[in-house]
Amino acid sequence: MNRYPLWKYLLIVFTIAVAAVYSLPNLFGETPAVQVSTNRQAIIINEQTQSKVDAALQNAGIQTDGMFVVDNSLKVRFKDTETQLKARDVIENTLGEGYITALNLLADSPEWMAKIKANPMFLGLDLRGGVHFTMQVDMKAAMQKTFERYSGDIRRELRREKIRSGTVRQAGNSL
Repeated sequence: MNRYPLWKYLLIVFTIAVAAVYSLPNLFGETPAVQVSTNRQAIIINEQTQSKVDAALQNAGIQTDGMFVVDNSLKVRFKDTETQLKARDVIENTLGEGYITALNLLADSPEWMAKIKANPMFLGLDLRGGVHFTMQVDMKAAMQKTFERYSGDIRRELRREKIRSGTVRQAGNSL
């Protein structure tokens, strides 16, 4: 009746059970949080920073759902986004310069799932928290390289078509 041995069926059931456990964090959603990090290596975020932030939030009457330090970064959870926004302002005023305070979303899965590294999967580029990206471009040099490339392409095409011409020169913003 059975085509395969029992161990193969048990292996399939075990694999499906493990996959189900590791996919559960996606069902729990996310909670608003404020993440504090430093922009200088000399500044270290530790329990002292955590207690300073906790005292400031308590003085402001803001309730937290948890606070922890991970990899020189302080993460503070909140119930809703309004509390998150108020807390960010309080934390920025408390810590001052040298600290970066950002709005974030943290996984709301139970702690035991985090211990077994069952984290939610983010598909693709996740920009919900926003990205601050500044790119400085030397426009003069970029335009010069573009004109050089175009003039080389024009010369190559003229030679390929056996068209004799004088020269290709740049005059202002044109060739």
